[in-house]
Amino acid sequence: MGLSDIAAGVEVTTEQRERGVASVDATEASLDERLAAFEDDLPCSADAAATVVEAYAGGASVGASAGAADLPPVTGAKVLHLLGEHVSPLGPTGRELVDDWLDARLSRADALSLSGASESAFALAVYVETHDPLPGAREALADALALGGDAAVAKRDLLAETMDDGFDRR
Repeated sequence: MGLSDIAAGVEVTTEQRERGVASVDATEASLDERLAAFEDDLPCSADAAATVVEAYAGGASVGASAGAADLPPVTGAKVLHLLGEHVSPLGPTGRELVDDWLDARLSRADALSLSGASESAFALAVYVETHDPLPGAREALADALALGGDAAVAKRDLLAETMDDGFDRR
């Protein structure tokens, strides 16, 4: 039995869900104008939040994104979390330990020790687990950031001279 026999009849029935900050701008309002609606619930101004999101979408780390807005890294992480990004400093097991502590099934000292996290990482994980993203914030960012356009198109354009057009020119 060959691979073709094994694969006969196999088909993909679901698609993977794309995650991350959107990279297409189809709106007329600026990012900080759209984030102004959430400013009361953010730990910084809408302008600073827009700077964090733009830097993060541009490929900067959470800490560097916060630094671009002159904010502490933890504040930048909180902004990104509240706007719908997954920024927990702990993996699934660490998040379970935080949940166990929050549900009083484990002491804080034990949860911190077992997670292997630093005090600040543990505190951020607790914040992430106890604060839901702001309703509608993710949608406000949905088509917000045209930071350099599509990465695949940018890469193709950079390598244009090295690629052929697919036609055999013998």
